[in-house]
Amino acid sequence: MTTTLTEPEGAQAEWPGPLPGAEPLPGQLDRWLATRGAELVAIRRHIHAHPEPSYHEFETAALVARELAVAGLSPQMLPEGNGLFCDIGEGDRVIAFRADLDALPLQDLKDVPYKSTVPKVAHACGHDVHTTVMLGLGLALQQLAESGQLPGRVRLIFQCAEETVPSGAPKLIAAGALKDVAAIFALHCYPQLPSGLIGVRSGPFTAAADTVDIKLSGPGGHTARPHLTADLVYALSKVIVDVPALLGRRVDPRAGLSMVWGAVHAGEAFNAIPGEGVARGTVRILSRDAWRTAPELVTQLIKDVVAPTGAQVEVGYHRGVPPVINDRMAAAVIAGAAGAALGAERVVEAEISMGGEDFAFYLDQVPGAMIRLGTGVPGSDEKHDLHQGDFDVDESCIGYGVRVMVHTALAALATAAF
Repeated sequence: MTTTLTEPEGAQAEWPGPLPGAEPLPGQLDRWLATRGAELVAIRRHIHAHPEPSYHEFETAALVARELAVAGLSPQMLPEGNGLFCDIGEGDRVIAFRADLDALPLQDLKDVPYKSTVPKVAHACGHDVHTTVMLGLGLALQQLAESGQLPGRVRLIFQCAEETVPSGAPKLIAAGALKDVAAIFALHCYPQLPSGLIGVRSGPFTAAADTVDIKLSGPGGHTARPHLTADLVYALSKVIVDVPALLGRRVDPRAGLSMVWGAVHAGEAFNAIPGEGVARGTVRILSRDAWRTAPELVTQLIKDVVAPTGAQVEVGYHRGVPPVINDRMAAAVIAGAAGAALGAERVVEAEISMGGEDFAFYLDQVPGAMIRLGTGVPGSDEKHDLHQGDFDVDESCIGYGVRVMVHTALAALATAAF
């Protein structure tokens, strides 16, 4: 592996070998990885310092493509140039891995040498780490392929636009990223776990995330005479309080449905009933079945609650992403691989998140699983949370992530169930 990027000052030039209880990587990959730590950190820091927002990941995608090409691989770019996928090895059946490339529209608040150089754009969700780990995975697997030790074909998918709606996963799928794929895997940074730990779970992993916009209208009037008009503020309050409560009685509690309002506005004057009011919120659901029926149910409940108030209502229900439901076999494979890579005691049960993740679109097509990659500083109580301007990681997580994904690729290729 070579890179044209300058190795960062203070980065680890050499990483330790397998942890106690871990199995060594095949083909001298432990030695290979240990001497490439600084190069991977350099790539991560370059991406972190040069973030690109959703659908504009042109330089990031080009960097990944160059590194893969230097290793002798043939990446396939999207026509727009903001995403790519690349096969390693040979075989009819493909095991895929996905990383996301985009950054968030947030200001980077850290005082570090690799601080974002782009105003109001920052890698505050760890996609720079995801990309670096998957690039490291590809370069490691290419070492095995060149020596005839890779028993099948692996595909790396570097996706644009995970952080926006509509997101980039459907675009990669339409471009053929899932052709011949038997199973797919991904990881996500998780600062609540220290670096060196992996969180795995079968079944619901993240929630579907949809948005709802409502607009109420009426003739308006004086607050002294609410009976002569439609009291829109009262109508809005009924919707805000009653609809989430009613959903709790109309949907199986095991579906994990949550409706929360984030924006409400109506009127300006204290003594005037406005003629228009709006509210916006999110609907998050862990069940695929409940998610499929949510638009019709939520829309009807809003209309039913508003009807007695005399106000007119328009409802906009907007699909976001489905829930991530980890396949049972895929979760078992990656849990076993993580145990082999780091030691069984370093694999813990992951919590369910009510956040959204468009990896779900891939899982609607093929079995697979997403895991949580610990990124916190071991022994520290300070947690730099996701989607915050001060988010950062313990960079040793990159090496752990590569180890886990190499073991996962080999285990999945050897699994007849896919």
